[in-house]
Amino acid sequence: MLEVRSLDVFYGDARALSGVDLDVAAGEIVCIVGPNGAGKSTLVNTLAGLHRSASGRIAMDGQDITRLAGHQVCRHGLAIVPEGRRIFPAMSVRDNLDLGAYRREARAAHADSLNWVHELFPVLSQRAGQRAGSLSGGEQQMLAIGRALMARPRLLLLDEPSLGLAPVIVDQVFEVIATINGRGVSILLVEQNVQRALDVAQRAYLLSEGRILLQGTPAELVANDAVRRSVLGIA
Repeated sequence: MLEVRSLDVFYGDARALSGVDLDVAAGEIVCIVGPNGAGKSTLVNTLAGLHRSASGRIAMDGQDITRLAGHQVCRHGLAIVPEGRRIFPAMSVRDNLDLGAYRREARAAHADSLNWVHELFPVLSQRAGQRAGSLSGGEQQMLAIGRALMARPRLLLLDEPSLGLAPVIVDQVFEVIATINGRGVSILLVEQNVQRALDVAQRAYLLSEGRILLQGTPAELVANDAVRRSVLGIA
C-alpha cells in the first residue's frame, strides 16, 4: 500500500530525515518509535504532503505522491490526525467533521461516515452544535480522529494521539484505533506511549536522528537492547 524509499527531508540546512525506507501493507498497524527529536512527526507530515522532501520517493498503491500537496495526497486515500489535534475551535463540532468530507468521494458517503464517527464517539453526536474549542482535551482528540475518518481514508496517519490525555481516555483512544483497523483501515502510528503503540501494532520501526535503525515485530524491537535503553528506558 504505502512505500517510502530513500526519503531525505531538510529544515533549511539541517537534515531531519536521512534515507528513510518504510512500508505499510493493507490492513496493517505499523508504529514508529524513537526518542524525542528523532524526526517522527516530520516523517508523518512529509507523508501527508504537509512538508516537502528533498529527495526520495513516496508511493501509494504504486502511484508516486512525493510532490503532491496535502489535499492531493488525501485523494489517494491518506488522512492525518496531526499532533496537537489542530481542530477549528471557533467552529462547531459538526462543522469540523463536515470539513473532513470535502473530497467528492467522501461527500457522497457523508451520511455513512458521520454515522460511523458517532458510533465510535457518541459524545460528538451529543455535542454537534457546541464550539469545538469548548471540548475537553480527550473530546478534541476524538474530534480530530473523527474528522480524518470523514475523508474515508484507507491509510490513517496518527501523530501522538495520546499526548496529554488522561489514562482512561488513552485506553479509549487505543480501543478505537483497533476498531478502525478492524474496519480495514491501515494505520501508521507515531506514539510517545511506546508500550501501548507496540501492543497494538503488527510491525514497528525505530527512528533515531532521522534514520531508521531497526524494523521488525514489536517483540523483536522490545528484545533489542538499543530500544530498551533509548526508547523504553530499561537498562
